[in-house]
Amino acid sequence: MPVKAKKKHALKVLELLDTEYPSDIKSFLDFKDPFELLIATILSAQCTDKRVNKVTPVLFGKFPTPQAFASAPAEEIEKEIFSTGFYKQKAKSIKSCCEDLIKKHGGEAPKDFNALTELAGVGRKTASVVMSQAFGVPAIAVDTHVKRLSNLLGFIDSDDAEKIEMKLRELFPEESWINISHKLIIHGREICIARRPKCHECVLNEICPSGII
Repeated sequence: MPVKAKKKHALKVLELLDTEYPSDIKSFLDFKDPFELLIATILSAQCTDKRVNKVTPVLFGKFPTPQAFASAPAEEIEKEIFSTGFYKQKAKSIKSCCEDLIKKHGGEAPKDFNALTELAGVGRKTASVVMSQAFGVPAIAVDTHVKRLSNLLGFIDSDDAEKIEMKLRELFPEESWINISHKLIIHGREICIARRPKCHECVLNEICPSGII
């Protein structure tokens, strides 16, 4: 599909998703400040947001600052985040990330995409979530749902998250980046479910290359 036609298709997808989900969708993760969102997003890897939201109130009650995480034994952090899965690696990432925050940014989450990606344990997806949800800066977070739907909807044929992010940036207006990312996620969770897609209930079915008419 030519780029011009693909952009037209993308805008139609955006229009239909805006109709289906008319209000701006807020963050799926609970947080009080950019630092809490940064840690919660690290925890959300291979874990549901619902589970993370159950863990973080106790976690931040015990470790309210980067300094608290950095000085805590890894085993203590592991105990609090055990139910999120991959707890040893996540505890290591959180400690290292907090050490970087203290050394490089005075203990504050930076309002800069590149600076965020330079923190230990932080990739483009996590940086995009923090930039868009904590700071309101347009960014596209590519999770498993965004990756899957981007391919099903014909935006791209790739499993590379960064390539998908760049393609979505190209196809969608910058002011819609936060919204489209969130709406693809919720649509993937509720309608375009991986193993049992509800194509006959999908608002995108008639324009989806993968849809079942």
